[in-house]
Amino acid sequence: MGKVRVGYPCDVTDEEWAFVLPYLLLCREDSRHREHDLREVFNGLRYIAKTGCQWRWMPHDLPPWAAVYQQTRRWIAAGCFEALVADVQSLLREWKGRKGQPTAVCLDSRTLQSTPESGARAGYDGAKRRKGSKVHIAVDTLGHLLALTVTAADEGDRSQVAALAEQVQQVTGNTVELAYVDQGYTGPNAAEAALEHGIRLEVVKHPMAKRGFVLLPKRWVVERSFAWAARFRRLARDYERLDTTLKGLHFVAFAILMCARLVNSALTPS
Repeated sequence: MGKVRVGYPCDVTDEEWAFVLPYLLLCREDSRHREHDLREVFNGLRYIAKTGCQWRWMPHDLPPWAAVYQQTRRWIAAGCFEALVADVQSLLREWKGRKGQPTAVCLDSRTLQSTPESGARAGYDGAKRRKGSKVHIAVDTLGHLLALTVTAADEGDRSQVAALAEQVQQVTGNTVELAYVDQGYTGPNAAEAALEHGIRLEVVKHPMAKRGFVLLPKRWVVERSFAWAARFRRLARDYERLDTTLKGLHFVAFAILMCARLVNSALTPS
């Protein structure tokens, strides 16, 4: 008899797997070329994302690290997690009694400290006094991820407005009309870049007499989304050699969070 694996807290549940599986099937689940159970491979990816361990330090009761890594690269290249996140955010919005696609979003960025693996593409963020990569995101007003770009940390927030706006409209079908931003997005260039894609920027400013922590209207949503991502230790710093991998792992993290929320909503009696 084969050895029964002890489950990890980050393992996918039966309900989540039933929903996720169609998005991850790049070939038939029973393909004769498949050497490892696809669910266990996905559990291996979840373990890496949640714990932040190195690929080669993956527990031996999961599939070999090389198999999980190669399959993860295929999933990211095929945009599996972007498609999953886009569909789940629409379902979650409808579950909350809202329209399937948002009309307003929030934009912001955070800087991740570089590591020896990512240092070759790192930049220096003078405001944060940190060398690393900058992750620019757009979320809806519930905090669900819609679009994401990765740049060196010395790249300004304004320069990514056009790319984020274009991605947002592609995901939502051109439903977004308004984007809430902080004062780092002020200026005519950023506003014009957003307007080219039919989005108006609204700058949410700090109060004149600021003392301690101030919860800004609308803007706190995107900060909470960054906090959700930070719970995945693989995203605590930029450990990735490729920026495409860093972007893909953010979508992995939000896919895990949002699918769990969707399943819990479906199982919770109204």
